[in-house]
Amino acid sequence: MPEARDNEAGQPAPAEREPKASGANEVSKDLETELADTKDKLLRSLAEQQNIRRMMQREREEAVKFAASQLAKDLLETLDNLRRAIESASATESGDAEMKQLVSGVEATERNLLVALSRHGVQKIDPLGETFDPHRHQAVFQRPDEEEGRIIEVLQFGYMLHDRLLRPAMVGVAGPRES
Repeated sequence: MPEARDNEAGQPAPAEREPKASGANEVSKDLETELADTKDKLLRSLAEQQNIRRMMQREREEAVKFAASQLAKDLLETLDNLRRAIESASATESGDAEMKQLVSGVEATERNLLVALSRHGVQKIDPLGETFDPHRHQAVFQRPDEEEGRIIEVLQFGYMLHDRLLRPAMVGVAGPRES
């Protein structure tokens, strides 16, 4: 193989430079590709990390928002009992002043409990006259009526905690008239 000779400036002959230049270009392209791949992986990792942070933040907010759900569910039975006591005492035709004071006190207790629950996002569902919604109401009976699908009686109030159903309202629904 003939040796390449240096030109007058002391530079290697063109035949010698080309293989080195193309080899350097290949190495440079390989490094650029590797750099682009590494940058892409880094960006994807950062995006995934950011998504995980958002998800954790959302879960943390949900946990705080609905932490009182079990306590609220437990208090609903107490609210039901207060309502039953009021209705039972109101049903008696007694003109007794002490009984009226007792009913008044139980009503005040019920109102205070509802206000306290309301401050924490619990809202009563009183659907009388509304259209039946199986996501918020539980039909207990059906009675023929002209306004089919309307709630005609509320047997037990339902409750929501923020946007979640704690307990559906137990209702009677108007059904089709018999022919």
